[in-house]
Amino acid sequence: MEKEKRILILAGGGGHTGFGYALAQRLEGKASMAFLIPQGDPLSYERLSRFGEVNYLLKPRGAKTPTGEFAYNLAKALGMSMKKVTSDFDAVVSTGSNFCIPPALAALSKGIHIINIEGAVRFTKSSLTARILQPFSAITALHWQEQKKLLKGTVVGPLLPRPEIQPWNGDYILVTGGSLGHKQLFDAVNESNLKNVVLQTGEVDPEPYIKQHPEWKIIRYSPMFPELLAGAEVVVTHFGSTALETVAYKKPTVIVLNPEWKRTVGKTDAKIFAKKLGTAFISEINLERLMDAIERAKNIEIPALRDGAKVLADMILNL
Repeated sequence: MEKEKRILILAGGGGHTGFGYALAQRLEGKASMAFLIPQGDPLSYERLSRFGEVNYLLKPRGAKTPTGEFAYNLAKALGMSMKKVTSDFDAVVSTGSNFCIPPALAALSKGIHIINIEGAVRFTKSSLTARILQPFSAITALHWQEQKKLLKGTVVGPLLPRPEIQPWNGDYILVTGGSLGHKQLFDAVNESNLKNVVLQTGEVDPEPYIKQHPEWKIIRYSPMFPELLAGAEVVVTHFGSTALETVAYKKPTVIVLNPEWKRTVGKTDAKIFAKKLGTAFISEINLERLMDAIERAKNIEIPALRDGAKVLADMILNL
């Protein structure tokens, strides 16, 4: 009888954890899984702990970490990774954050297969993590055919989660900026007369919005996020994995560029990504543009996309 594969998924938080979650759904019952997540990330723990053991690791660089501190953290994380990435794993999956580099290098030193996932919103330039890991990876997984111009990899399709709740219309607008939040978006929505809004603020202080709109449901984080998504009439979000989840749940969506994110892709990539997913898109944020985009989103056909998570899971199992 063939031994069950043991797979370590490196979930770097936010959208990167979204990729890990989608993959874990397809591997459940077919492989033994464990996870490494960033220290201080309870939401990733909530999402992934049902699939296997979850351990924490230092994330070398956050959104505002200085370069000098990043170098120190990178070395420290590599030392921690050498202890946490044990030789009994058959494969280690990088979901695309700088968080994944130290444990992936630890896996390389121990002869473990590396699975390298590129970001779904990369069209004009590949991510640094994917470029670093590509030469050492058994699989470099790409979401779109256009990414073949950026990396030598295999197009598996977008890593969509499998809906676990039947979609329904709760007649509310779900506004989210992911784990870090999106203050400019929230400030624009705050000027509106919308009554039925669920606002997930992440790291952004929710108090000003609670004072202005006590009738809204306002939360920082929720482990029950799929339930909120399943009941939304329209979703307004940034270009992270939530946008992929809205396709899986067939929800009209508006993607709003976050100009505060200097270390990720810009307007061109985000616009292509929005078109791929069948969402409305705005890059200049004000209330008028936002309300227009919400109405436009309701009339855009949501595409049927290839189940990249299943394709990649099968490739990993067949290594």
